[in-house]
Amino acid sequence: MQQQEFPTPRGLRRNPGWLSGIVAMSLILLTGCGNKAPEVDQIAPVIAQPVQAVDGVSAARFPGDIHARYEMPLSFRVSGQLTARYVNPGDLVKKGQALAQLDPADAGNQLAAAKAAFEAAEHRLMFASQQRDRDEAQSKQNLISQLQLEQTQDAYAAALAARDQAKQQFELAQNQSHYTTLTADHDGAITSRQAEVGQVLAIGQAVFGFAWSGEREVYLDVPESRIDGIVIGQVAKVTLPALPGRNFDAKVREIAPAADPQSRTYLVKLSIDQPGNVLQLGMTADVALQGGKPSAGIVSIPATALFHQGERPAVWVIRPADATLELRPVTVDRYGERDVLIAGGLKAGERVVMQGVHTLSVGEKVASIAPPHPEDAPQ
Repeated sequence: MQQQEFPTPRGLRRNPGWLSGIVAMSLILLTGCGNKAPEVDQIAPVIAQPVQAVDGVSAARFPGDIHARYEMPLSFRVSGQLTARYVNPGDLVKKGQALAQLDPADAGNQLAAAKAAFEAAEHRLMFASQQRDRDEAQSKQNLISQLQLEQTQDAYAAALAARDQAKQQFELAQNQSHYTTLTADHDGAITSRQAEVGQVLAIGQAVFGFAWSGEREVYLDVPESRIDGIVIGQVAKVTLPALPGRNFDAKVREIAPAADPQSRTYLVKLSIDQPGNVLQLGMTADVALQGGKPSAGIVSIPATALFHQGERPAVWVIRPADATLELRPVTVDRYGERDVLIAGGLKAGERVVMQGVHTLSVGEKVASIAPPHPEDAPQ
């Protein structure tokens, strides 16, 4: 079979080197594509601010609850069977009001016996006094011996002492008779009931929990890692969810000398200035401690600025010389609700990345910008 030939274009028939020219042009183009243009350094914008020094306790906030300044159990001073209760938990009582009653039979019998003994002692003293007066008159006339006079005077002294003793026993029996009625020694409120009618009570056994009216306090449970930042006399602001829009001034009055063995927290009591009648027992409170024991070298950063280098906390610091990032480990003093107090690794004035810390890398060149919202700036 004869092979068919295709005609060559005219222009190419007169230029047999056309193929080599196309190849050369292709090589020139490929060589030009291999030469990349110089790259420009990429500068990433980051939200960063200089850190500020704080006193180390400005962010100390704790939950608490309202208590009376004086809270105590109420109990009888004598033993006996509880026969009546006149109040219940939650009742408001006045000073001198009767709260409960013991069976008065035994106390009444003791009172009657003490009264009889006292009357008998007074009668014997009266007789001894008369006898002494007669013997003294006869002794002046030498009608009796000196020995008889001395015996009469001794009998009078014994009768006088017996009368005084009987009087004390009678007054004690009167008090014990009164003690069978439990009365309030101050205006206040019954907070709990701890004994039932018919129960035989020992001396001092609690019958009611009692809270005085008037002064109010806030109780805080402070962890041992933060107790060093609180001192006696430290001022605070107290707010309550039950009373929105109102706040009260308070001062630290007492700090427990030892931690609770179960919770390992320290009880801190704050006295409230001018509590009025609106603070009810048991209300929850939010306490913001102002100032306190200063700590040198403490700086504050937002919680969003904290990163980690392995297991250690760290922050991204912008080097002022070349605006590149350095991941620097830091020592945390304590954590707040929105901020973190740093005790080591940072100095006041150093610029730290506040947000977006998980998208950065060491040595990256950045340009710092202010936070878009003013409330995100460090306080």
